This record gives sequence, structure tokens and C-alpha cells, in this order.
Amino acid sequence: MFVFTSEEKNKIEKIVGRYPVKQSALLPLLTLVQRRDGYVSPEAMEAIGKELELSPAYVQSVMSFYTMYHAQPTGKYIILFCHNISCQLNGADELLKYTAKKLGTDVGGTTTDKKFTLHQEECLAACCGGPMMRINDTFYENLTREKVDQILDSLP
Repeated sequence: MFVFTSEEKNKIEKIVGRYPVKQSALLPLLTLVQRRDGYVSPEAMEAIGKELELSPAYVQSVMSFYTMYHAQPTGKYIILFCHNISCQLNGADELLKYTAKKLGTDVGGTTTDKKFTLHQEECLAACCGGPMMRINDTFYENLTREKVDQILDSLP
């Protein structure tokens, strides 16, 4: 069973209070849960729905639209490789394969130590810096194998 803490309940009240329509707080509440748990479980979707007077199906439909939300547990670091045309032309596909091999996981998978989750993203809006990836909230551009190694090896 998913339960919001009293501190989270206070945050939710403040978040909901910022919007003229309660439903508008859906994305901030999804973000709140994901930052806490690393993903949004079906139980969390139900709890969010109760807070906002929305059905769990509606919460899930909105959540599934956005690639930034995860319905399954993820690693500590979520690596998103851009595979849009600019990055692709500059070697993103090869770097993604290299990274998957280095981490020992498939694209879409999580390492056995739960440190990394590796995904592709349609566009990360850094076309002049391709190939590029985002790890959690940090962008890394003009990647090479050496840069990927340095970045991954620097993460605790």
C-alpha cells in the first residue's frame, strides 16, 4: 500500500493550492513520487488520483504520455541517449551500443547493481552538441567513448 508522509501531504496541499483547477497538479505530484521512489507504482497512481479526484486510469494515461516518468523501478542514474537525426549522424547509435556493453545491460534495462538505467530518447534538444546524453538532470554533449567512460566512472 502506498502512503504519503505527513510532510508530503503538506507539500501536496501547497502544490494543489497553486492551481485554480486541482487536476493541474498532476505532473508535480507525479514528479514528487518519482523523486521519492524512482518510479511511479500503480499504488502511487491510485494515491495521486485520490488526492486530485482523478481515476487511476487517467493518472496512468497522463503519466505514460511523458517519457520522464517511469512505471518500473530504475537505477540511481537514468541515462538517456538522444537518437534524433543530429545525434544519430554524429555517432549516437554506436555510443549507445558501446555504453550498453560497458554497463552490461540492454537499452531499456537496468544494471544488476541498480546503479544505471539506459534508455533512448527521441530528442533532448541539444542538436548542436550531438551526440549527447542526459544523466538524471545533467546534459553531456559532444560525446566520445572516452567522454562516456569518464562521465560514468565519475558517478558515485
